[in-house]
Amino acid sequence: MSALPVYRWHLAPDGYATRRQLRARNLRPGGQDVAAQLERPRRRRGPLIAYLYRVNLAKPVRPMTPARWAALAKANRARRTCPACWRDAGYVIPTALGTCVPCAYSEGTCDGIAA
Repeated sequence: MSALPVYRWHLAPDGYATRRQLRARNLRPGGQDVAAQLERPRRRRGPLIAYLYRVNLAKPVRPMTPARWAALAKANRARRTCPACWRDAGYVIPTALGTCVPCAYSEGTCDGIAA
């Protein structure tokens, strides 16, 4: 296995992009392996690393189908549903609390009123 080329931050040659940069161009890596990596030095910790992919090997993003939209809506609804009172909180339940804010900070049971 050969080592990946390593470039300093903002010094990668043209033709390489991160996942986010590919997504901004409506592309995806499409199964290709990581082609290179960027390193951004930090003072007290190890460098930040970003993996780069070849733009010419990237494939277009797959379009969302009605089934995928439905699955995404179901997953988001599950993240908003409080496990204690089973009501839609109207926001994503914080994992640190585990329940909606009224349930987390009330002594008794939650009345279901989202703050």
